[in-house]
Amino acid sequence: MNQNHFVIIMAGGTGTRLWPVSTSRKPKQFHDLLGVGKTLLQMTYERFLAKFPKENIYIVTNKEYEGLIHEQIEGLGSQQLLLEPYKRNTAPCIAYAAYKIASKNPDASMIIAPADHLILKEDIFHQSIAVALDSADKSDQLITLGMHPNRPETGYGYIQYIPDSATIKKVKTFTEKPEIGLAQKFIESGDFVWNAGIFVWSAKSIIKAYEDFLPDLAEIFADGKSQYFSTNESLFVNKAYTQCVNISIDFGIMEKAENVFVLLTDIGWSDLGNWESLHEIREKDDQDNAAPKNVMSFNSTGNIVTTDKTNLVVIQDLHDFLVAEQDGVLLICRKNAEKEIKEIVNSVKIEKGDSFI
Repeated sequence: MNQNHFVIIMAGGTGTRLWPVSTSRKPKQFHDLLGVGKTLLQMTYERFLAKFPKENIYIVTNKEYEGLIHEQIEGLGSQQLLLEPYKRNTAPCIAYAAYKIASKNPDASMIIAPADHLILKEDIFHQSIAVALDSADKSDQLITLGMHPNRPETGYGYIQYIPDSATIKKVKTFTEKPEIGLAQKFIESGDFVWNAGIFVWSAKSIIKAYEDFLPDLAEIFADGKSQYFSTNESLFVNKAYTQCVNISIDFGIMEKAENVFVLLTDIGWSDLGNWESLHEIREKDDQDNAAPKNVMSFNSTGNIVTTDKTNLVVIQDLHDFLVAEQDGVLLICRKNAEKEIKEIVNSVKIEKGDSFI
């Protein structure tokens, strides 16, 4: 195991597209969405623990999830849990982790990975990460993993690469979450891949990118060099985050930098970002229903059902629907109603308050 290689797991998102199971109090990364006895966070942590030193795995999350992290991840050192006082998207999150790790090890290279993604082909994943780390150690590259798209998905970022014989290809354009028409054109062109949101780079390279493209964030977190790994770190971070802009790493750096590269790979990836993607992954019956054994279905196809398993649930004449029950909330809607669920969540918050969100 290379002591200069670090892992940063981002575990602060809220995942409202999977409401009512995923809520602001307990987002999707803290749930066993696949019914395997482990949460998505636990699966992600154990995936990296198999190949990286335990002390080199860091988790960044909002401070309100501190208890959930400690419940689900045993033996995580206090300095390895980075608590954000406010939600400011991925650019501040990654900056905090990168500048902290660099203050301890300027020669570090790091993997940035969301806590809530599914990776089915772990051997290939680790092979791809090893290739990316080797390249990041030797060159000034911001590397992302690219997945071949199978549909015009509007919830993902797209990477257009320069087709050549290189293992790690130069990125031509980087587009975050396009409209459906543009996504369709990307698919038809054949030289676009999905951005999996998994990044690999050296501390030096990403810090230089912050200095070039997000200088305000660079200045904020550079000022903490003497505070990281000390008793004053939380005080510094609390003040720093009051000055941070809310911006993603994609918009802030990846779309602007010239040294962005992509490694094309097939790791069996899904971001499990909505109910439709979860239906694709879950085990299904002969009528394409993804439902636990307490559900009886009649003339119903293509549904996903997730409920309290102590209750008997019967569905009839439902096709491509979602039936989701969690903590006193029951939602029944079209399985692909991602936009509508966002609107529903906003309406519930306005009319019923935050207790259901």
